[in-house]
Amino acid sequence: MIWLCCFIWVSLSVVTSGQFIPPYTEECQTNMYPPKGPTFKGAVTWYTVDLDLHPSDRWTALITDKKADLVNMIQAIKDLADAFVPSGKLVHMVDVALPLLANTLPYPFKDELKGIATASGVSLGEVVLFNVFYEIFTVCTSVVAEDSTGNLIHGRNLDFGLFMGWDIKNRSWIISEKLKPLVVNIDFTRGNKTVFKSTNFAGYVGMLTGIKPHTFTLTMNERFSLDGGYIGILEWILGKRDGMWMSFLTRSVLENSTSYEEAKTSLVQTKLLAPAYFILGGNQTGQGCVITRARVLSLDILEIDLKQGRWYVLETNYDHWKEPLFLDDRRTPAKKCMNQTMQANISSKTMYDMLSTKPVLNKLTTYTTLMEVSKGKLESYIRDCPNPCMPW
Repeated sequence: MIWLCCFIWVSLSVVTSGQFIPPYTEECQTNMYPPKGPTFKGAVTWYTVDLDLHPSDRWTALITDKKADLVNMIQAIKDLADAFVPSGKLVHMVDVALPLLANTLPYPFKDELKGIATASGVSLGEVVLFNVFYEIFTVCTSVVAEDSTGNLIHGRNLDFGLFMGWDIKNRSWIISEKLKPLVVNIDFTRGNKTVFKSTNFAGYVGMLTGIKPHTFTLTMNERFSLDGGYIGILEWILGKRDGMWMSFLTRSVLENSTSYEEAKTSLVQTKLLAPAYFILGGNQTGQGCVITRARVLSLDILEIDLKQGRWYVLETNYDHWKEPLFLDDRRTPAKKCMNQTMQANISSKTMYDMLSTKPVLNKLTTYTTLMEVSKGKLESYIRDCPNPCMPW
């Protein structure tokens, strides 16, 4: 724990030396959509994953296309590990121990990860490492809002790579930048029909952002807690496997749940390896909520309530009844922009404006996703945050 505190302190010192004194904020942005300008780094390519194929074959076409980018990202992680533990023992441990972890994972994830390792040439241990990252290293912003006609709009910024190598010259997070070429949109099909859609990182088999067209939308944010992902992962390794990996649960919900209420029940009741926030939107008025989860229990459900004037629910990475860390207050500027927009004007366009406002947009932001359940629509954009910009 001491080395972790020291590592974070050094990271903070390096990062803030290249930034304005945090928090760096700006006025709510307008007319940012359609995406353009210096905050827009590119569109996201669509792929199809056929769930009728054997799990080991489902990702082959996508991974073949993204192989070089996946190898580059994994190498960046290995370089960081070698810089932190120069002996190379940490990387060796990953290559030896994590394949054993893969064999303990439930169907279909074990075979999917093995298929990705085969298609990419990346070791199975390193593919597994990439897939457990979300239990530890993310900060995000998610919002579900209901417009004045009852239409539900779900937006999110996916921020990934906290404390994972600060590039002083370019003022950016090394892993965040390496992840951007791996961002993909995926149409998961069965019998040539869409089951659900998601925005993902190539090589990652869990779900962070997704839509069951015309049924519900779902995003997941990390919840910081002392009873965090490290403990759940350690318990899993030691043989206590009665909890579910967060992103495996969200994928299962997207794949198998047939209604907002069924999805909500699964997200509330399933025991987890790590605490989390699940942000869920439905297809009827009032169907939007933030589920605050401990590993075993659901602690709170904050729902859209038009009678109380709550036409949106918004979550970053802090319990909504507590103040966020003053160095990481994305909630206040996000809510300011939402309230300034007002329900009568909320749309995918104005949602994108809010998600483009610093520090909601920050150096960790890899992509922005907008979803409209009534249209079955998911659109995503790779982002950049020009200087001056908050590191998180």
